[in-house]
Amino acid sequence: MSTSACVLRWSSQAHLRRAEKGGGASSAAAAAAAHRPQKPALFFAGEPQTRRFPKKLLFPRSASRRGGGGGGGGFSRKPKSQPIRPFTTIEVGVPCSVAYQCYSDRETIPQWMPFISSVKILQDKPDLSRWSLKYEVFGRNVEFSWLARNMQPIPNQKIHWRSLEGLPNRGAVRFFPTGPSSCRIQLTVSYEIPEILAPVASALKPFLEGLLTNGLERFATFARDYERKIPQR
Repeated sequence: MSTSACVLRWSSQAHLRRAEKGGGASSAAAAAAAHRPQKPALFFAGEPQTRRFPKKLLFPRSASRRGGGGGGGGFSRKPKSQPIRPFTTIEVGVPCSVAYQCYSDRETIPQWMPFISSVKILQDKPDLSRWSLKYEVFGRNVEFSWLARNMQPIPNQKIHWRSLEGLPNRGAVRFFPTGPSSCRIQLTVSYEIPEILAPVASALKPFLEGLLTNGLERFATFARDYERKIPQR
């Protein structure tokens, strides 16, 4: 006979003995209760019936819901890659005011930045501009676009922006005077790595820093030509 059956039989006999000794209506009710079929309960024999199996043992969470087990169908999220922040600086042979004015002409940026193919300022919202990027990166032809907003500048000191849609990026250009007719330009950009370039993510920062440095070197020549075209007062 199983342990649970023994427990049930012992319980019924105890109720009958109490009914025979006590008598009366209450004793009869107790005797009748002893003969009623017991509802099965999940408990250990010899322990109070209030101690039931924990719900997590009866209905364990599957590995996929916990995000583990390799099923790939759980609630775990793919870790987001860290943005890259290339940085470069260069000395330019024009005053801060000229360099600032030249850099502020966004639609001319493709003439000196090698990987920017076009910049178009929105006529009704001049602080917004649409950018396109086309370049070969480690044997891959990549093309991206984004809408950027120029944030409030500090004249002759700082230009900064952030993207609103498309390729996530933001950046800042700072201008520091080094003499009456020269300045130092510091360019910092932050890009989120596109999925297509994830396999070469570790090499992207030095690659982009090389491109930005090359762009600023071309900007130095462009700015000197730009200065010569400014009407003399």
